[in-house]
Amino acid sequence: MNVLKFGGTSVGSSKNINQVICILENYAKNEPVICVVSAIGGITNKLLQAGELAQSKNESYLSVFKDIKSINLNILFELLTNQDTTSKEYLESKLQALKSLLDGIYLINELSPKTTDKLVSFGELLSSYIITEALKERGNNAVRKNSQELIITDSNFTKAEVNFDITNTNIQSYFTNSKQSITIIPGFISQSEDGEQTTLGRGGSDFTAAIIAAALKVNRLEIWTDVSGMYTANPKLVKQAYPIKNLSYQEAMELSHFGAKVLYPPTVQPVLNYNIPIHIKNTMEPDAPGTVISNEYTNGKTTVARGISHIDKISLLTLQGNGMVGIPGFSKRLFETLALEKINVILITQASSEHSICFGISEDDILKAEKAINLAFANEIALHKIDPILVENNLAIIALVGDNMKNHQGVSGKLFSALGKNNINIRAIAQGASEKNISTVISQKDVKKALNTIHERFFEDQNKQLNVFITGVGNVGERLVKQIKQQRKFLKEQLKINLRVIGLSNSRKMVFDDSGLSLKNWKESLENGEDATLQDFLERVKTFNLRNSIFVDVTANETVANMYDAYLKESIAVVACNKIACSSELANYQNLKYLSRKYNAPFLFETNVGAGLPIIDTLNNLVASGDRVTSIQAVLSGSLNFVFNNFNDETKFHDVVKQAQAEGYTEPDPRIDLSGVDVARKILILARESGTDMNLEDIKNNSFLTKANLESNSVDDFYQTLIGDEAHFQQLYASAKSKNCQLKYVAQFNDGKAEVGLREIPEGHPFYNLEGKDNIVMFYTKRYPEQPMIIKGAGAGADVTASGLFSDIIRIGNN
Repeated sequence: MNVLKFGGTSVGSSKNINQVICILENYAKNEPVICVVSAIGGITNKLLQAGELAQSKNESYLSVFKDIKSINLNILFELLTNQDTTSKEYLESKLQALKSLLDGIYLINELSPKTTDKLVSFGELLSSYIITEALKERGNNAVRKNSQELIITDSNFTKAEVNFDITNTNIQSYFTNSKQSITIIPGFISQSEDGEQTTLGRGGSDFTAAIIAAALKVNRLEIWTDVSGMYTANPKLVKQAYPIKNLSYQEAMELSHFGAKVLYPPTVQPVLNYNIPIHIKNTMEPDAPGTVISNEYTNGKTTVARGISHIDKISLLTLQGNGMVGIPGFSKRLFETLALEKINVILITQASSEHSICFGISEDDILKAEKAINLAFANEIALHKIDPILVENNLAIIALVGDNMKNHQGVSGKLFSALGKNNINIRAIAQGASEKNISTVISQKDVKKALNTIHERFFEDQNKQLNVFITGVGNVGERLVKQIKQQRKFLKEQLKINLRVIGLSNSRKMVFDDSGLSLKNWKESLENGEDATLQDFLERVKTFNLRNSIFVDVTANETVANMYDAYLKESIAVVACNKIACSSELANYQNLKYLSRKYNAPFLFETNVGAGLPIIDTLNNLVASGDRVTSIQAVLSGSLNFVFNNFNDETKFHDVVKQAQAEGYTEPDPRIDLSGVDVARKILILARESGTDMNLEDIKNNSFLTKANLESNSVDDFYQTLIGDEAHFQQLYASAKSKNCQLKYVAQFNDGKAEVGLREIPEGHPFYNLEGKDNIVMFYTKRYPEQPMIIKGAGAGADVTASGLFSDIIRIGNN
């Protein structure tokens, strides 16, 4: 004999019910089938809603009743081709009884637990009748047996306790004499020993099936639902989650207790006593393997964790006070108080000092619990022996489950480290002595991030997902997006980095997709995006609250730079080619570095100095290894190097600068490059990274520009002054040529002092043959006192700058 249970979604429409019928008919070919069914999807909630409206004297309950009636009758008509009035009349009589009950609730203005059980029982009674009639019309030998005649309970309405002695006898007696191929049984509902209607609690249809399976000692219990088994995490929140092939009974109970809704927790106990496997199957994909729950699986021997589950809307209550220390009975009184109020305690943790007891309950019970506890301990509170109960709301519980966690060291460390790196604060921790479950209480807003973070750490092939938000998609930003699109497959296959661009913004528009933007038509998507502001972009990034989030600044905007601290405080990494932040006031630079450390959010700005050259990274490695920088000599402007490499007595300075700007080697305002401010910022950043505290005004700037150049009011005005001062620039070139020197704009840092300026470089000097837009940096250190460490290469251009930003992003992924 087979026992199958179909949930509300499985019987939620005529189409789904037809699928259920096909499954039942297939099973019935070989042996008799017992089928336990839930109410049609959503009906139980509508019944409760109607009851609550009626109780509150709101006539809208009639509208809800009409919905219930319409749904049930429509499904009946869609399933039955033979328009026999008998089925319709029976169903309408039951629906009229439901309306009479609702009318009574409305008139007496009361909805007791006893009446609630009568009310919600209609859901399963109606669905089981409809399915039975559909089976009969197709020629099946089917019958409906009311489970209220089989399952006997106490009078604890809404969550009754089963009398297994009477129940097992009833079930065995009935099915010993049953001759039907298919027996349909309404789940969830039962009857007290006094003959009153009771229910087994929400999700009780699973329990009904387990009770029947255990009483008949069948070979297997099948739970048919809308997913292909129990998943490693909620697939609606964790897209990488996958079905678990095998679980132990204990693992299944832990996962279901902590929120895995595929299985009602009490379901396991009846079948566990007889070692009857539970098979979770998908009604819409009957050939999918699903999940088998038993004590005979072998996979778990090598698997540390088996799954993650969570419970939303949790409140954390803390009873604390010095008067609790060493005094027996506090815990007993506390939990007895909660038991009398029928409040379920989901999680408990107590410090060894006995100074406090912390426990988690559903938010729905918080007012009742707070009032009852403060009343029970009113005397101790008045005497200041303990504090009034402390309540924290908007929390959730995340549970990592696995039988074999106890045999592996460092599981807790991996869990807490993964959460900590993503700034997910843990409010409470509970771990049983069996070590099969590690439960943590976190903020409700962090649930999705936490689930994905833990899943990535324990269940994925060490792939690390990076979620990138880019502001500034002009010349450099566009190249960065192109490089990301080109390399995504390589990163995933070779570096185990899943790089997703979640948000893009320019000065006008912004666009987002929390599953990752398609980079094929991103320009069109951005153009059709929503209006952009920097603050709105920040708020959206915060709202997504994705793990391993990275904000990339590809602008030269001071306002954007001033927002880095807001991102870092949210544990969002910052990657910047914008030099303004790191060359701002020393206190701001130091604060950003501090926030990066405090919130474990990388702050990388390699492109601030040498575009794609690894200058800052090399410097940081020297310092970290204990070396000390004594001097830095550098040509740090690819723009200026390009200008002076192409300027001679046959060209005009104005034309060369124009060319540099057109080819993307200068800032949009070339005065930033030519004035020396850009180079001064770069040497300042290197000086700071080498450990010297200084500000921009501490750097001596020996400008080669004329007063007219420096005082120009606009970019166009600046170019006009270059034309007027051509003789000045030709004189600079002639002076260098006469000495067989090259003009190079040099930055130097020595003994805590820095300066920038145009210099005549003699032949033989490392800077002499620096070509095109190349940069060069020479680090003199304790380890390199005479022959410096030299880094040389292209220091300007959209592609190399984009590659520098990309390298910083990958660096975050690798770390």
